[in-house]
Amino acid sequence: MKVVLQPGWHEKCRTPTRYAHWYLTDLNTTTTMISLASCLLAFVTATSTTPALAPLDTTPLDTTPLDARQPVPGAAATDSTALDGVVSPPVSPTSVMFASTLLGERLASADTTVHKRRKAVVLSDAAILRLRIHRYASYTVIPLFALQAIAGNQLLQADNGGVERPGWAKGAHSFGAAAIGTVFAVNTITGVWSLYDQRANTDGRTLRWVHSILMLASDAGFTYTGITLAEDAKRSSSNRDQHRNWAYASIGTALVGYGIMYFGNR
Repeated sequence: MKVVLQPGWHEKCRTPTRYAHWYLTDLNTTTTMISLASCLLAFVTATSTTPALAPLDTTPLDTTPLDARQPVPGAAATDSTALDGVVSPPVSPTSVMFASTLLGERLASADTTVHKRRKAVVLSDAAILRLRIHRYASYTVIPLFALQAIAGNQLLQADNGGVERPGWAKGAHSFGAAAIGTVFAVNTITGVWSLYDQRANTDGRTLRWVHSILMLASDAGFTYTGITLAEDAKRSSSNRDQHRNWAYASIGTALVGYGIMYFGNR
């Protein structure tokens, strides 16, 4: 074995403290360099590594409802009792891409009928006053009809029997005829005027027109009965019967028109 001594070894042996300090300094420098190299290597490795991405799911979406799906052939039947305690997660929408399709289907199935809005009808104070006059005057029609029927029947029997007419019957029949003529004149004016005022009101329009036609027909019948047939009734029995029949027909027509508005327009 051959030992080779470096030059100047004897100088180091003479001053051991000095050369020991140099040795420790060299050792610390080497350790520091190794640590820096390790950190640099770890940093380079971390930055150069590309994270692995999960593969995209290209499986087509199944939009068939659960209750319409057919069972898979050969699949083993599962025990339903084992799934009682399993809570299924809430079903979320299949895809946002189907939102427009679903919205279109709902709009197609919805009721798209356009309902016409009713037009508001405003009546003036004068129009409301005419309606009140027309209504309150019509309440006197039925008692006047009853009075005319009773008094006219008494006069008819007296004329056919050749006896003197009862005085009360003559006065009541004349009063009834004048009262009916006045009420019908007032109600004809106020009724036609009110019909014009409510020409834009579609609610109850058919009832108003039917009532007006019937009452105007009754007006014509009472006018013909009172003016033309009243004088002829004094001459013969047939004329008196004709006078009575026209009067009853006019009364019946008026009662039908009265009932239409009383019961149908409440």
